[in-house]
Amino acid sequence: MTPQEMVERALELSRNDGCVVLVDEGSTANLRFAGNTLTTNGVARSSRLTVISISGQQVGVVSRAAVRDEQLPDVVAAADAAAREAQPAEDARPLVEAGPAAPHWGEEVRPTDIEVFGRFTPALGEAFAAAEAGGRRLYGFAEHSVTSTFLGTSAGVRLRHDQPTGRLEVNAKSADLKRSAWTGVSTEDFTDVDVSALGSALAQRLEWAKNRVDLPAGRYETLLPPSAVADLMIYMFWSSGARDALDGRTVFSKPGGGTRVGERLARLPVTLTSDPAAPGIACAPFVTAHRSSRESSVFDNGLPLSRTDWIKDGRLEALLQTRHSAGLSGLPVTPSIDNLIMAGPGDASIDDMIASTRRGLLVTCLWYIREVDPQTLLLTGLTRDGVYLVEHGEVVGEVNNFRFNESPVDLLGRMTEVGAGQRTLPREWNDYFQRTIMPAVRVPDFNMSTVSQAS
Repeated sequence: MTPQEMVERALELSRNDGCVVLVDEGSTANLRFAGNTLTTNGVARSSRLTVISISGQQVGVVSRAAVRDEQLPDVVAAADAAAREAQPAEDARPLVEAGPAAPHWGEEVRPTDIEVFGRFTPALGEAFAAAEAGGRRLYGFAEHSVTSTFLGTSAGVRLRHDQPTGRLEVNAKSADLKRSAWTGVSTEDFTDVDVSALGSALAQRLEWAKNRVDLPAGRYETLLPPSAVADLMIYMFWSSGARDALDGRTVFSKPGGGTRVGERLARLPVTLTSDPAAPGIACAPFVTAHRSSRESSVFDNGLPLSRTDWIKDGRLEALLQTRHSAGLSGLPVTPSIDNLIMAGPGDASIDDMIASTRRGLLVTCLWYIREVDPQTLLLTGLTRDGVYLVEHGEVVGEVNNFRFNESPVDLLGRMTEVGAGQRTLPREWNDYFQRTIMPAVRVPDFNMSTVSQAS
């Protein structure tokens, strides 16, 4: 069966009051390289069926990979049985009413393949040659995927979204492997990746690292590049569920009850937005919930999504809301959206910000980020692959790595400069969230809490 036929057949087979069916058809192509040489490449296909059966206010969810035609009745029957045996779901709502079917609902799935790297691979070869001539080694991978999601419900919803996703990570090392620098980019199709510029930037960082400066832990004026800002803002976004805020569990909980929606978080007029139609980082324009959680509801499947301001002009504007949590909070329904855009009043590049720095640190990226305190959203993590000392507008050397302790919510109130937004790849969270546009930011007192031995 085609994915469309599987949706229709599963809906026919269900014997309960309502049913939601999701079919995700995925394909992936990848290249891997090490020591200035391509090592492996390959393609893969995947398919997953999720059946959400509804009996009154009870829900059963069964999800299976690579379901064959003859297995479909058993999967649907299992979901129906699970629904009848479940406890009533607190987020139960009528299924979303059907609107117009997706115009490309019936089209064939077009998987990605290795040809997506057709223009990229020659440029990568040139970067290998330049690195070899300069005594550097390049390591990393390029990956492209396309996921086609088909959503059908017993209420008549028939929606489809085809999501291309690409990422490139490159790590450059000196010949003795003692110096290291990282960069990464997010892309839809690899036609916009400037491999030469990435290689030049990595070469410059390795040159900076020839001069080593050891610094103690402390609070430093710090320039965070878009990648590091993305990792921090993504974690804040994931932590902004309205239900947890209403229950007094998070940094977005209002003392005495309620949420902090409407409060000023940032001293600068910063905006944090999600928009399914944002050029270059477009994502699904409707809810696809494979299971219910405190931030999502299977009953909301098919709910239209539109631009949402989470923070507007420095004020908290919205939290992640299902129809259920919105009924509890009295706030608008604002479901999660799969991209994130941060904008501020400035237009400086990271090079401009370096040039205007008297003394401070330039961070490459953050990793191993973990939550310490949900009430303040205090996070800890490590710097990696290059922390540099800036003096009088120039980078003068590489410093040791640090462990940091910071809250992204608190940072919003302390940022003194926000640069121009650019599409970026988060280092820590790019397995899960890749579509971001972020600026570089200046923090006057970033807390480098201890010196790290990581290298």
